[in-house]
Amino acid sequence: MQLGIRKLELRIREIQTQIPNSKFQILNSNLLSSASSAVGLSLFAAAVVATLGAATVMAGPPKDAVIPMAVHITSPLGRSGLPGKVRIVARIAAPVESPAIAARPVRFFVNDKLIGTDTDGPPYSTEWEDENPFEPCKLAVEVDDPIGGVVRDEIDLAPFEIVEQSGITSVGLEATVQDAQGHYLGGLDASQFTLRENGEPQTIDVITSEAPAATFVLLVDSSQSMSRNIDFVRVAASRLVDHLRTDDSVVIAPFNKGITTVTGPSRDRATIADAVAAIKPHGGTAIIDALLEATEQFPNADGRRVVVLLTDGYDENSTKSFEETLARLKQTQVTVYTVAIGGVSGVSINGEKMLRRIAGDTGGRAFFPWNSDQLAAVHTSIADDVQHRYRMAYTPTNQRQDGTWRTITLTTNDAAHKVHARPGYQSLMPAPVRPSIEFIAVDAAQQYVDLTRDDFDVLEDGVKQSVDVFQEAVAPVTIALALDQSGSMKKAAPVVREAAGAFVDALRPTDPLGLVLFSDKAELMGEVGTDRKPAHDAIDAYTAKGGTALYDALDLALGRLKTVEGRRVIVVVTDGYDEDAKSKGPGSTATWDQVVASAKEIDATIYAIGLGARVDRSRLQQLASLTGGEAYFTTDVAALEQHYHRIVEELHRRYLVAYTSTNVKRDGMWRKVELRSHMTSVRVRSRGGYYAPPQ
Repeated sequence: MQLGIRKLELRIREIQTQIPNSKFQILNSNLLSSASSAVGLSLFAAAVVATLGAATVMAGPPKDAVIPMAVHITSPLGRSGLPGKVRIVARIAAPVESPAIAARPVRFFVNDKLIGTDTDGPPYSTEWEDENPFEPCKLAVEVDDPIGGVVRDEIDLAPFEIVEQSGITSVGLEATVQDAQGHYLGGLDASQFTLRENGEPQTIDVITSEAPAATFVLLVDSSQSMSRNIDFVRVAASRLVDHLRTDDSVVIAPFNKGITTVTGPSRDRATIADAVAAIKPHGGTAIIDALLEATEQFPNADGRRVVVLLTDGYDENSTKSFEETLARLKQTQVTVYTVAIGGVSGVSINGEKMLRRIAGDTGGRAFFPWNSDQLAAVHTSIADDVQHRYRMAYTPTNQRQDGTWRTITLTTNDAAHKVHARPGYQSLMPAPVRPSIEFIAVDAAQQYVDLTRDDFDVLEDGVKQSVDVFQEAVAPVTIALALDQSGSMKKAAPVVREAAGAFVDALRPTDPLGLVLFSDKAELMGEVGTDRKPAHDAIDAYTAKGGTALYDALDLALGRLKTVEGRRVIVVVTDGYDEDAKSKGPGSTATWDQVVASAKEIDATIYAIGLGARVDRSRLQQLASLTGGEAYFTTDVAALEQHYHRIVEELHRRYLVAYTSTNVKRDGMWRKVELRSHMTSVRVRSRGGYYAPPQ
């Protein structure tokens, strides 16, 4: 099929000389991009014929027609995600039956900037550092042709995409099934498999035996210890490529102390063969580090991801841990096939154990060929194993994100069948718990103290935390002002109106405000917002009468602030207990326990101002302490404005600290947070902790 495509390409280029340049350019821009398949080329050729007209086609090309050369980029065809330099490879295509083209300079461009010129002859290449794979990029090559002028080819590299999983939801699994004689079996459906996770039966949602395109990363050990076997390695890598399908792509990644120059992803076999032939042994060996680098990302997130590791198994220079690398391999669902050059006798005992475990734990296989005959069998086995796999998905009954290893057991209903699949997967770690705590610092005289990050420690349940953010709390704060207008407030009403109005005016224009008035019942006077007129109108109409529905007022304010994002504050002003107008029963339908539960749940700071001698001092103090606020008590109504002023000032003097908790559990439990000042005379006041988010 490849030969037929190549002939059709050459025929098209012969026809090109017979078409006016403008027409061929139109055809080229509209159709040649689809000519990567036989069908695409056929459509392209048909369009060319239609353009020429029947008479021209029957006459054939002029005998003296001279066909220009062409140049093609063969690698890379996408982003591999591997670190290190990228090798850009180009080939010059000569017209059919033309003499070989002499070596000539080939110019390489990245985003229209010349980065190198190769004059050494085929294969033409240059190295390029892909500094930002997350930005689109255009690669181009040019060569001077005496007939066609400047011949150019270019490709667009799309940004490399990283897909982050947000939950377990479903788990993908690949498996092979062989009979007792080792033949691969296809055609099985979900009912013929039994799947268990940690021993619990699971339901297979989707199953298919279709083999999608695969990306093979040939991780080739090019360290000095491989010098005696380098020819064997080249043969091994080259023969493996012969077993791949046309839609599979290959990345050649030599490594010693790390991955060196990468070629690919490419489907051009000559380019791949040249890259293998160019491998030169030198330096130390870091197998584990190279494997970890290779798992960073693959260019096709939807296709099969395969690493074929060719090595002698001697690791001298890795800095990463084996377990860390193995965990990453499992997490990214990369299947690893290990090929030990020199057989079992050429590998250390530890090296053999390492290679077998890497392959086994990732659903691959380990091979130890010691001659070319065995090597041929290895290639066939790897290709068959990759191309005869079932792909299935299931939704685990355990949806917790706890970072634990989940064991997978897959069998068929025939005990003679051998099922090979990865042994399990690592469930996602829960998202980090990142609390933020507002606080205020005062000295023994209750004067506000300026702090720096180094002036205090953060301890969560006694464990010191590392602070990520420390700043003044300057974001707008939504405030609910709850005013007692029961009958006992009648004498103080003029001062209450004046002080409340001054408080409203003292707030920043960006701070939303809502006013709750309560007597026999609690009522929200208009919507919460930055328009001060509704609050002023309600305060001007303030009239004292009835009972004291204090708990209902607090419950209403907390419920309204629950729907608000950001900083939240309640200021409550009252002169008594929660009671009806005759002081013979409760004034609210909400209970005190309900108010306390809501205050714990909602991250709102509560400030209380108690007027007179008959105020419920203990409960107001409890609410303030519980939420990191403050309670003020006075028998002089004239002091009301002073307390309002103190609250406004404190809102401007609060700090915000945020950190990533060392306790990753998302269990919905209360976490005690202590902000411990290094200065004994300074008291830090906050709500004292937070509720961890639920799973």
